[in-house]
Parts: sequence; structure tokens; C-alpha cells
Amino acid sequence: MKKNNKKFKSRGRDENKNSPFEDRRKFCPFSQKNSPKIDYKDIKLLSRYVSEKGKIVPSRITNVSRSKQLELSKAIKRARFLSLMSFTTKSFY
Repeated sequence: MKKNNKKFKSRGRDENKNSPFEDRRKFCPFSQKNSPKIDYKDIKLLSRYVSEKGKIVPSRITNVSRSKQLELSKAIKRARFLSLMSFTTKSFY
């Protein structure tokens, strides 16, 4: 006996043409011409890549390339070690 589940219908490629995410190219924000340089002293830039809990946001979410993600994580860790950034966010109740 074979069940036909109409609940989970898979879409073909032709039906997905109206999706705004299909043709969107991912690009590294640090590999462009006028992109900012990754520096451990630039706390404003580094804090964009740290979550509210203090974790470094993964590259699959931020679209940072592998080599630049390594640079970014080293800069964040260096800034934390030198007390330029906190390891966690300070929340006062």
C-alpha cells in the first residue's frame, strides 16, 4: 500500500522562478574593492559579527569567505584578549 501525501508537495525548478532567493548571488563583504579591512581595533565592525550571547556568527549566515572568516575570528579573539571587546554582552536587569 502506497500513501499519497499531498501535504508535502515538492516544487520543481520551473515553479520556483518567482522566489526572490533563487538567483541571489552570495558574496563576501570583505572581498570587494572598497570593503573595510579586518582590524582588531575596529570594534564597531567586529561587533556586527558577534551574536548577543557573545558567539562569533558563522560564515554561512554572514556570507564571509573562509579565509576572511579566519581573519575575522582571530581579530575578534585578539580584541577580546586585549579587553577591547567583552566576551559576553553586559545586560543589567
